[in-house]
Amino acid sequence: MTTSLSTHRFCIAPMLDWSDRHCRYFWRTLSEHALLYTEMITTGALLRGDAERLLQFDRREHPVALQLGGSNPLDLGACARIAEEHGYDEVNLNCGCPSDRVRNGAFGACLMANPNLVADCIKAMQDASSIRVTIKHRIGIDDIDSYAAMANFVDIVAATGCNVFIVHARKAWLSGLSPKENREIPPLRYDDIYRLKQDFPHLTVVINGGINNFEACHEHLRHVDGVMLGRSAYHHPYLLASTDREFFDPNARIKTRPEVMTEFLPYIERELQRGNSLHSMTRHILGLYQAMPGARQFRRILSEHGPRAGADRSVVIAALTAVERELVALSAVHHSG
Repeated sequence: MTTSLSTHRFCIAPMLDWSDRHCRYFWRTLSEHALLYTEMITTGALLRGDAERLLQFDRREHPVALQLGGSNPLDLGACARIAEEHGYDEVNLNCGCPSDRVRNGAFGACLMANPNLVADCIKAMQDASSIRVTIKHRIGIDDIDSYAAMANFVDIVAATGCNVFIVHARKAWLSGLSPKENREIPPLRYDDIYRLKQDFPHLTVVINGGINNFEACHEHLRHVDGVMLGRSAYHHPYLLASTDREFFDPNARIKTRPEVMTEFLPYIERELQRGNSLHSMTRHILGLYQAMPGARQFRRILSEHGPRAGADRSVVIAALTAVERELVALSAVHHSG
């Protein structure tokens, strides 16, 4: 489809224990335009925990969205206000996570069974803040999995004025499947999301689930406004180096891996000085050299030495040096042949 370049044209999913602020900063060194999402943060954690620590991010991360988990409109409104005060560009309501912990808290995918409550939550978030309020949901849950049920859910929520719907193309089984199985076992139904865009052309519809390469992204973008990548972006982060050129600016320059690390190193040094551990940052970059000469050495050095007490930038330099050494050795073999 032909659309203007949506803010949500290329997004990286909220991922528990992965899309923290260190990871997001690393991703931003690879792409200037991808829309980044935090891990899901519950309303209880924000309102009764250390909000400053949970919401901390670097200004370079923009555009960045906060994903909330909750089902109490008043609490969600208060958290949306806090998100705006902290400078987030968007606040997103999680209606897609199927884990037991989320079910027991009465939020996540189970909320799809109560679209009127979701609409109340969205409205409260909109009333409490001026930043964009969006929703991420599944195509269905359990036996409430028809296209008509999803369209009804979207229709009720969209009546609030919410106009960005990020849809995971699998339904969620709320009993019997683990969160991991819910990402893999229910079949992908991309056509339902394409149809949603056709039926609600005024909405921004972003597709998520099972997308791991640019060919698939471009195919989806013929039908919807945006794509959201998850685990593939985490495990193969260098994929993101091409996203600006692929989806936003055909003249964008693609950075080399060493250039990416040259940008990321000053951030590592700043965070070390603030008392953060090296491993909290380097655990997110293990896949940077995936499928490249030296990748195994790079991962080994960071994994073995990064978690040690007092580990500093020298560990990263050693990992990069190991990669360079292997590339030089391969080049010598090539030229001698």
